[in-house]
Amino acid sequence: MKAELINPFLESARIVIEQVANVRPTTGQLGIKDVKFAEKYIWIQIGMTGQMEGDIVFGLHEEVALKVVSAMMGGFLITEMNDIGKSAISELSNMISGNASTMLFNQGVRVDITPPKLLHSAHAAGFNAQKALTIPLIMEGIGELDIQVLIA
Repeated sequence: MKAELINPFLESARIVIEQVANVRPTTGQLGIKDVKFAEKYIWIQIGMTGQMEGDIVFGLHEEVALKVVSAMMGGFLITEMNDIGKSAISELSNMISGNASTMLFNQGVRVDITPPKLLHSAHAAGFNAQKALTIPLIMEGIGELDIQVLIA
């Protein structure tokens, strides 16, 4: 996998998070690691088709997800991941992936994205162990959003 494939997702995530959550994320260490789905995490999977095939998986601890949703709701405190929270966090990943696919298109790479699939547990993910290009986005006062790219 080419490392430059993650750049549109990283740039898009920075832009979208700053717009909807009013926080400017910083970038953690880019790396390749085994995809391990931990419990008490929210996973949002978006499929990619076209010239790039695979999945983008956004992972964040439930507490971080609640803080992100609260920030998206203008600071209104969200204490449990209810339907509104799940919808908001799914839409965040959809916005990031949609913007990234537009950036890729502008670079000559044609891709389509599937609707987000929210996975609330490791078991529900149904992923086999595999390697992913991964980079965390660190949101001050909120926590980390881990972007994992599983694209050939």
